[in-house]
Amino acid sequence: MPSTTRRRDRRRDTPPPRTGGDETETLRGFLDYLRTSIAAKTEGAPEPQVRTAAVPSGTNPLGLLNHLTFVERSMFLGDDVTDWQATFQAAPTDSVAEVVARYRNAVRQANVVLDGCADLGAPVPRPRSDRPAPSVRWALTHMIEETGRHAGHADILRELVDGTTGR
Repeated sequence: MPSTTRRRDRRRDTPPPRTGGDETETLRGFLDYLRTSIAAKTEGAPEPQVRTAAVPSGTNPLGLLNHLTFVERSMFLGDDVTDWQATFQAAPTDSVAEVVARYRNAVRQANVVLDGCADLGAPVPRPRSDRPAPSVRWALTHMIEETGRHAGHADILRELVDGTTGR
């Protein structure tokens, strides 16, 4: 569809958070900012475009959020993921609202784990895993990188879907 006929929803960008001087507060503030951003980018996206690949890799906005749900659960809750590639596709029966809700639930559960972490150098206390855990600092930094990378992908993909821009 030519860009002149696409709906243009230009939301204002939400600036990064202003956090205190504490390292934990800064890391968690930026992670939550990115989490909110990608959920909002996916929420309300039209079907079936939200799950239709707009690039040769097959990436789509709904799949990105589905993948990040698995990453959150693996990193902070200890869930085992055996096929990461498969996490980039939501089930055909999953609605946008269901995938967004599942992501937000994973984030809430991850934040409960993080709320109990006073030492950034300590391993993440994964409740369901015997695998060695990274430090809380490393996990937060990795999740900022992972979520930020996919939020950037989602920005572009959502604009291709229906012209929506902004965070």
